[in-house]
Amino acid sequence: MTAAIALPGRPAPLEIARPEWAAGYPPPTSRRVYAAAHVASVDSGDLVDWESTLRFRDHLWDHGFAVAEAMDTAQRGLGLSWGLARELIASTAERAAARRGAGRFAGLASGAGTDHLAGGDHSLTQIIGAYEAQLGYVQSAGTGVILMASRALAAAARGPRDYLDVYGAVLKQASQPVILHWLGEAFDPALRGYWGGADFESAAATVLELIDRAGDHIDGVKLSVLDAAQEISLRRRLPAGIRLYTGDDFGYADLIRGDEDGHSDALLGAFAAVTGPAAAALHALDAGDLAGYEAAIGPTVPLSRLIFEAPTYCYKTGVAFLAWLNGLQPRFSMLDGFERRRPAEHLIRVFELAAAAGALTDPDLAVVRMGAFLKANP
Repeated sequence: MTAAIALPGRPAPLEIARPEWAAGYPPPTSRRVYAAAHVASVDSGDLVDWESTLRFRDHLWDHGFAVAEAMDTAQRGLGLSWGLARELIASTAERAAARRGAGRFAGLASGAGTDHLAGGDHSLTQIIGAYEAQLGYVQSAGTGVILMASRALAAAARGPRDYLDVYGAVLKQASQPVILHWLGEAFDPALRGYWGGADFESAAATVLELIDRAGDHIDGVKLSVLDAAQEISLRRRLPAGIRLYTGDDFGYADLIRGDEDGHSDALLGAFAAVTGPAAAALHALDAGDLAGYEAAIGPTVPLSRLIFEAPTYCYKTGVAFLAWLNGLQPRFSMLDGFERRRPAEHLIRVFELAAAAGALTDPDLAVVRMGAFLKANP
């Protein structure tokens, strides 16, 4: 069974076959994978559609992905305040606990940062206190911790030593190993020069020194610099037991597959957009079926590259657009009107590549909703 739709610029209607992925998958055993989840809005303002937002987390858990909560994908710092993030973390933690109580998978880690600090300059002591406050809240909610990159620290730090001192102090308060969040400037221009280095190698040296000092408090590093060679270089230098979670939404397929020297685990916003085919690919990888892995994951890469094209931080729009097309939220609406950050032409191409990747779970519904979108955006 196929559905078809006429799209601008195409000489013939686009035919969309129903994908063959299962309705759900168990958590992968050969890789640890998180999907960073977005937030649905009621009115393109600051009112969260809680039912749709939490149902999307169920969708990710049902496909075997742990959820990375209240991260940049959820518009942290771009529409999601710390007050809303607290409510989101608590609500998702409650949902996860209920699932686990019923014997269902519900892996969860949440972002702790410093984004509640008011604008202006802040001392390192204030930044440490802000980190500790959010870390304490996340831990009290019963979720794992992702220690997010801090705009305040990027502005205040005068070199690697300041990063080592701040993170060293905060990590002492961690009750379990945390994931360090290394977010490149493509995702947030305010983080230019993070870790106190003007280039990747000097920044990596700071991270490796931090791990050497506080490795018992660190589960792994989530790296989002969109450079596969740099990721592989860092991955090969990490001590045994420290994971490299790829945040490379361009090169994740090869990085997760790995090579003779190892592989990357994953913490990706892309997995919230290509959930079905990515879950099928990881299931094949667990079975040692590399051909099946490539067949499922390969077509998702052009789609992800498009969703994450510059300006990269607007990728959240594509994630929410696909959630709407797939019936996971009733309207294409995001906090602070973020759905307007990408032009219609971009989203039409997202639709085409999603069809090619098998990322439209119900083609008939997707065609109806895409038709409505085209009428509203002639």
